[in-house]
Amino acid sequence: MSDKIHYQVEDGIAVITIDNPPVNAMSAAVRQGCWDALERLAADASARAAVLICAGRTFIAGADITEFDKPVVDPWLPEVVEKFEAAEKLVVAAIHGAALGGGLETAMGCHYRCAVPGARMGLPEVHLGLLPGATGTQRLPRLAGARKALDLMISGRQINAKEALEAGIIEKLIDGDLRAGAIAWARELLDSGAPIKRVSQLDIDASDADTAFFAEYEQNLARKARGFFAPGQIVKCVQAALREPYREALATERRLFNECKASTHSQAQRHLFFAEREAAKIPDVPKTTPAREVNNVAVIGAGTMGGGIAMNFVNAGIPVTLLEVDQAGLERGLGVIRKNYSIAVDKGRMRAAQLEQAMALLSPTTDYADLAAADLVIEVVFENMDIKKQVFTRLDEVCKAGAILASNTSSLDLNQIAAMTKRPEDVIGMHFFAPANIMKLLEIVRGEHTAGDVIATAMAVAKRIRKVGVLVGVCFGFVGNRMFFPYIREAQLMMLEGVPPQRVDQVAFDWGMAMGPHAVMDLSGLDIFYKLNNEWQDRPDDPVYCRMTSVLTEMGRLGQKTGAGTYRYEGRKAMPDSQVMDIARREAQALGVKQLEISDEEIIERLLYSMINEGARVLAEGIAIRPGDIDVIFVNGYGMPRYRGGPMKYADMIGPDKICAAVEKYRARYGDLWWTPAPLLEQLARAGSSFQAWSEQRK
Repeated sequence: MSDKIHYQVEDGIAVITIDNPPVNAMSAAVRQGCWDALERLAADASARAAVLICAGRTFIAGADITEFDKPVVDPWLPEVVEKFEAAEKLVVAAIHGAALGGGLETAMGCHYRCAVPGARMGLPEVHLGLLPGATGTQRLPRLAGARKALDLMISGRQINAKEALEAGIIEKLIDGDLRAGAIAWARELLDSGAPIKRVSQLDIDASDADTAFFAEYEQNLARKARGFFAPGQIVKCVQAALREPYREALATERRLFNECKASTHSQAQRHLFFAEREAAKIPDVPKTTPAREVNNVAVIGAGTMGGGIAMNFVNAGIPVTLLEVDQAGLERGLGVIRKNYSIAVDKGRMRAAQLEQAMALLSPTTDYADLAAADLVIEVVFENMDIKKQVFTRLDEVCKAGAILASNTSSLDLNQIAAMTKRPEDVIGMHFFAPANIMKLLEIVRGEHTAGDVIATAMAVAKRIRKVGVLVGVCFGFVGNRMFFPYIREAQLMMLEGVPPQRVDQVAFDWGMAMGPHAVMDLSGLDIFYKLNNEWQDRPDDPVYCRMTSVLTEMGRLGQKTGAGTYRYEGRKAMPDSQVMDIARREAQALGVKQLEISDEEIIERLLYSMINEGARVLAEGIAIRPGDIDVIFVNGYGMPRYRGGPMKYADMIGPDKICAAVEKYRARYGDLWWTPAPLLEQLARAGSSFQAWSEQRK
């Protein structure tokens, strides 16, 4: 028997204990150990029943994801689950911590299930572009009903033990010691003559899942899970569970699972699963680096961004001193924060008392002296270098020794900002993304002198306020905006070339982006991009570059906030505006830009390949540590769909050689200024390699 499994008989009950830290994943060794334990149970005359339990902090928290791209090692998980069910002696699963994915499937293979009240359960495979492929799509509907099973599998949501009991997924809650309670319950079941309950033989409650239900469900799914492959396959599996004999439906599950696993969607989503964890690892900042204490925070600027940033800390229970230049600005900012919380109350996400508790954590001020006790100060003022330098000069005077001074700059040189202080080692960039109280990304910018413990603290703070923190280096735009500028540049140029903005946006949307490039600019404000372009000190001299941004901004068409930008707006609804294309044609003629017939394929190539080419430069310069870090940034901060994996994973799936060839194609048309292939891209293209392989070789 595997050393991951312990077998012990206690007064007629065999206790099978999985001990595979940290999360008892169902690795090959664990599967084999379970198989052997069940064989031993069958032959053990001293054991009348068995309890399956796990050591450590959790039940089986899933399959071993690292095995997914390797040849299957027998026994594979569906066989192990079915072997538990086929046991002739009663088997009880005893759950604590989390029973997720293959863990819950294993528990559903047992004849009965119990759990401690604090346990959580779920089938989150959809987040990896997969479906529950170890009989889960067939067992969960038999326990919880078709509708509940679909909702759980397609959302990937975890439920607590009480909800699992109400849904029929478990049969008993155990208060106190789980092992003792599960053994006692197993004896009760034996003494009462409880039958061996094999889930595969149960009927499915389909009373609320008729043909109309599935039609409506799929219609809603097309909106909620737009573009994703796995959710639709889960629906097919549940339909098979209702319409086909168990064995036939199981074959459908296996076939569709393999289709999901082989899909680019699952490859991308599994890549991001690991990339988001890898992003937390900084090569020269060991995990053991002590972080500074952050018990109170100051935010300078009570506008939309500053207020949103403050909310993140308040939501984590951290007091915030909010500074504005005048009382009127403070009151406006506090009003917006209260309004945001009030919306949460109206939607039932927050109680009125919690709103007041949150507001009580805010200390408004117009006096820099009130920042003296702050452990972390985040500057959120106008994106102008002179203004930011003035702020940091003042912070250096009033903040205590050891306070971390952070800038929310989205593009400016952090080293110049840090140089205004006598403590550049305490200065770091913390670039939040709008809306700051919702978007998950936090781009953490490391200056030339930023101390290791400041980096460790910023990364820890990101986790504490439930952000995905990614460390980047200093250059104009850092990683996110530097790579986003080419995307915007090409969208703008195509407008001059005669492509209506709504068509570019629709093609980008259909590819999977949350919004098209023109819609994004209108939402953020064209003046924001206009000012950023003016702050770009080394910008190449190109009169065509983002010309429409300049023209529309100077006309006062700033986007949604003025009712007109690239689009005109009825409320928040964007409406195409023929005047914009008239302006584009006029500007194109003045600049000598030719009108072109541009295919949808070219739109995607120019938007994304320009971004990827810049990403290759970012990697070669060390501005990003890993290609996966770039992917995490774009999925969590720029509306790129998880099923594309981010720009660098997408490049690897297309092939750097194909990307490079396309870049050369556009170089031939437009010249060297913007379309010269990055040296790293050329290197990978010649070698037939990938960004991921390049990154692995550098470890």
